[in-house]
Parts: sequence; structure tokens; C-alpha cells
Amino acid sequence: MAEKHVAPAVKIGLELGPVLLFFLGYISTRGQTYMVGGTEYDAFILLTAAFIPLMGVATFVLWKLSGRLSRLQLVTLIMVVIFGGLTVWLNDERFFKMKPTAVYSVFATLLFIGLARGQSWLELVMEGALPLTHDGWIVLTRRLALMFAAMALANEVVWRTMSTDAWVNFRTFVLPLALFGFFMAQGKLFQTYSSAPKE
Repeated sequence: MAEKHVAPAVKIGLELGPVLLFFLGYISTRGQTYMVGGTEYDAFILLTAAFIPLMGVATFVLWKLSGRLSRLQLVTLIMVVIFGGLTVWLNDERFFKMKPTAVYSVFATLLFIGLARGQSWLELVMEGALPLTHDGWIVLTRRLALMFAAMALANEVVWRTMSTDAWVNFRTFVLPLALFGFFMAQGKLFQTYSSAPKE
């Protein structure tokens, strides 16, 4: 299927919508418990159960609209299914809280492996979406790998030392904004290593 253009607002909505819906559900049900099939579940667990298919539907819609999915999106969906499934199956919210750590750790590890081989796997994943020279991709990949590692570490610290309320806020707002800020801060790199034709 050929790749098709998707409006940025639609793409962002599909990628962040499930997370925001989880947040809204959490703040309206926190502290509540429900009996399902004779087992008591915290609202957090049930919201996680709803989040898994919601993420799947959003990813499927994005694929139908754009004609493709990046490897990062596929890895994220797989991690959501694995860690979300463990959370529901074992009735233990810790697994869902570990999910960002696992996702960012996998991303960082893969990027570092590519760098060790003298390659920018980020360039392969993004398929030239940014007009950068090879050296530029290497620099960006190194920085992003370190960023992912830092985000994984930060998630571990927050979920292990702070309340569930704090973690939900951190996951919903801080992590996405940190990643957005990271790319906004790369303006100098994009200029220095631009491969776009000079006018």
C-alpha cells in the first residue's frame, strides 16, 4: 500500500488520543474498584484493559489512512499488548507502569546497536523524512538514543518512588512534552547537517 499524506492534527490525535483518554478515565475513576467475574479490580486495571484495544484501533486507523506504520509504532503497540495484558491478567498495575521503560529501553538499545555498526537505524526507520546528511543522522541518532535512555530511567524513578497520580501525569504530559522539546532543540543540528539543496 502506497504511503498517503495524513493531516498532522489527525496523526497526533491518533497517536496521543488513547493516552489522553486513559488520563481522562483515570482522573474520573481513581480510587474506585469494581467486581468483574468475582475478582476485584482497581479502576486503573480496567482502564488498562480498555486502553489495549483502543491503542490497537488507533494504530489500525493510522495505518489505513497513511498506508504504512513505522517500526517504532509497531514496537510500541506490541509493548502495549504485552505489558497491558500482563497488567490485566495478573491484576497488577506495575506492569503497565513499566511499559514506557521497556519501550524507551528497546528504542535506545536498537539505536545504540546501529551506532556501534556505524549506521543510523533512525534514518532507516524514518526513511529520509528529514533532509539530513549521513553525519547528521548519526549525531541525531546518538542524541535520541541518549534521550530514550534518560526517559526510560526517569519513568523507572517516577513509578517506583511516586504515587500513581504522579505517574499518570508524568506519562501523559511530561514524557510527550520532553520528546517534543528534544526535537525542537535540534534546530541547530538540522541547519548544520541539512542535505536540502541550497538556494
